[in-house]
Amino acid sequence: MPRTRQELEQAAANAEVWLDSLDPDTTPAEDTFDLREIGLALGELVTQQKRLDNAVLAARRNGRSWGEIGLVLGISKQAAPERYGKLVNR
Repeated sequence: MPRTRQELEQAAANAEVWLDSLDPDTTPAEDTFDLREIGLALGELVTQQKRLDNAVLAARRNGRSWGEIGLVLGISKQAAPERYGKLVNR
């Protein structure tokens, strides 16, 4: 499963291109509905991941500790900078 924002964006784009390429004459609509839902959900996940990334970045810029951020995210204070530290250090 894609983990980074770039991987999520690429997976969503690939899914959309593939779904758009399906021929309705050879692929009945009921066969693609569930797959399109996965693609749409992945696109929403990308959007929400960007929102979360921006919120973490704003929290750090506002002086929040990794411990505070980790608490809200449900992860340890050590895991928070491992996961989001690259955003802050750009």
